[in-house]
Amino acid sequence: MAALSTGDPESIGEYTLLGRLGSGGMGVVHLGVSASGRQVAVKVVHGSYAQEEEFRTRFRQEIAAARRVSGAFTAPVVDADPDAERPWMATLYVPGRSLAEVVKKDGPLGGRELRALGLGLAEALRDIHRVGLVHRDLKPANVLMTEDGPRVIDFGISRAADNQSLTVTGRVIGTPPFMSPEQLASPRDVTAASDVFSLGSLMVFAAVGAGPFDADSPYLTGYQVMYESPDLDGVPEALLRIVERCLDKDPAARPEPADLHRMFQALPDSDTVAPTPTATGTGGSTETGDALEAARPRQPRPPRPRPRPQPQSTATTPAGPRSRNGLRGRMPLTGLGVALAVVASVGVGLFVAGQDATTAARSTASDATTRAASLPAGWQPWSTALRSDVKGVPLDYQDPGCVADGNALFCGGTGFTAAGVDSASGRILWRFGTRPQGVRPIGVRDGLVYVYEDPDDSVRRVVALDAETGERRWQRDISKSQDAILYDGGLLTMSPDSSSPSPSSFVAYGASGHELWRAPSLDAHCSPSVLGGVPYALCSAGTEPGQAPVDLLKLGPGSLTETATLPRKAPALGAVGGRPLFLAPQTAKDVYDAGYERPYNALLLVDPATGKVRRIPLATPLTGTATLVDGVVYFVRTNGSVTAVSADSGKQLWQKATDMESLSAPAVSATYKRVYFANRFGRLLALDSRTGVEVWRTSALDDAGDKAQDTPPGVLLVKDAIVATAGDTAFSRSPDGPS
Repeated sequence: MAALSTGDPESIGEYTLLGRLGSGGMGVVHLGVSASGRQVAVKVVHGSYAQEEEFRTRFRQEIAAARRVSGAFTAPVVDADPDAERPWMATLYVPGRSLAEVVKKDGPLGGRELRALGLGLAEALRDIHRVGLVHRDLKPANVLMTEDGPRVIDFGISRAADNQSLTVTGRVIGTPPFMSPEQLASPRDVTAASDVFSLGSLMVFAAVGAGPFDADSPYLTGYQVMYESPDLDGVPEALLRIVERCLDKDPAARPEPADLHRMFQALPDSDTVAPTPTATGTGGSTETGDALEAARPRQPRPPRPRPRPQPQSTATTPAGPRSRNGLRGRMPLTGLGVALAVVASVGVGLFVAGQDATTAARSTASDATTRAASLPAGWQPWSTALRSDVKGVPLDYQDPGCVADGNALFCGGTGFTAAGVDSASGRILWRFGTRPQGVRPIGVRDGLVYVYEDPDDSVRRVVALDAETGERRWQRDISKSQDAILYDGGLLTMSPDSSSPSPSSFVAYGASGHELWRAPSLDAHCSPSVLGGVPYALCSAGTEPGQAPVDLLKLGPGSLTETATLPRKAPALGAVGGRPLFLAPQTAKDVYDAGYERPYNALLLVDPATGKVRRIPLATPLTGTATLVDGVVYFVRTNGSVTAVSADSGKQLWQKATDMESLSAPAVSATYKRVYFANRFGRLLALDSRTGVEVWRTSALDDAGDKAQDTPPGVLLVKDAIVATAGDTAFSRSPDGPS
């Protein structure tokens, strides 16, 4: 441990700093001690990151997720303050030397030590991945060797540091000899499988004292990681099969941490190992009856010399033989160019991927990008502030947004309840409302826009506006606690809250404002719902909403027809083929921990005719906000992970770790075969709806308004034009992405 440097604080939070443990590209790590004597490792973020509000948001979310990582082989987060002038996070201090220090001083590990190391790392990755984190920098310096096994440190933060603040570039955190090919070639597509590749490199280092891709320069190291077979000379034969699978160039071919754990368990629990025979026949035993042979002490092997890549002709060349990892011996010049661009800046500790990071993704959707977009006449990219300062008591629902019908676009924001917006230019055509509120219009149909109006604190009403002029056509008072929802035959809501013991009733209104029918509410917590265009009631007989099973009742004139009973905290998603669809929670327990996302392990499909509920199990429990679009359920987590699941079968179609936190609900283009998202800062993201591959992304808005941090984003389509909201801003972009 080094002494504190000039300018280092003497304390952080409630911890007195004793000295420096190390420093890196993102911050400085200090040894701290609490008043009770507990020692912690405190990482303080560099000032350059602290000035970026988007980084703080990402850092805050990563802390919440990292707090959930608990395991015997990780160092848990014990305290943090992402809102401090210099954000910081404290983990339990684990005394011990790093794996890098152990191998450097004592030499490679023996068989028993290798088995224990592999088991510990597999368990650590399992704990990290199960909460949606990707370590991204698993290397010998980040593995502490303690008496009770290895401990993985510095997880979660590296992902927060991957702040996409540049317009056309991305930053990659990692150490070249222990990075995966996808970290170098396409950093935005990195998944948990990248950590498995790093684990394979780390195990080779532990076994022989050098990594499988060591070279004299970062340039050559990056080239070898992407295109060459690993150097596995000297790796014990019993370990060889495991590291070969980990180091497969194809992320999908690598084992999961649970599979790795079983493989390491099968290794002999012995301090003797057999190194892999070399080409000359030296270096190991070939006896079939004994896979282990004493191999310590031995010296770390030096990096093997490798030829420098030679430029190739642009002419077409025959494919060479395939290597063990499935890559051809010869590489086209374009692939070499990507490698050059990626590794050129390794020497300064920052990889700049630029547009090459999405080149492969763009090619998978070339059929879409070459198609002429169907856009509103005269369309140009635009941005409009959804804010109008007016007099009155501020009433803010924190939910601005837009609705569309054909070419018509209507948005709500702070200062007006609704506005007609020209979808081609973003010009405000008319505004409605005088009392400030930030709530989107309910919907638009048959030339009418439906909005809310709150004339005072005791009254809430629904108002139908002329879509062309914004003039009021009719209004009706409704319940202050329930929403109004459009269904195939009109507008469904609930009558104003009654002061009498009898509950409110469900009410349906037609396009002219006349009452179509009423249905009584139950002596329970009921709310209106529209599933597949059909009006339903969701009622719970518990003392509080969400504390009892949910009864699904079909609504009609004067009646409620009991249809099915769903488990408590089972949210409704919509309908598939006229059948209501719900999510089944893995647990209905109330959890108030920051960052908690309830897991769901099945879909529930209801037959409205018989009331029979079909349970469709999910392959693995999923978390996040779920949205049903065209028979696909999209689970969007706060950390940016998106999972697409078939609503009919529950089969996972694809999963994508986008590294863009706080994403909106998706908008899906059947024409372009894309799924669009927006985030709170106005970034747009397009994924291929068939594979989840990233097609493009944009930079953030220059200024999304002062509400961007606390306002959920939104995205929809007007023809093929993308319209999104972030903070107080609505904006429109081309479906072909940034130019």
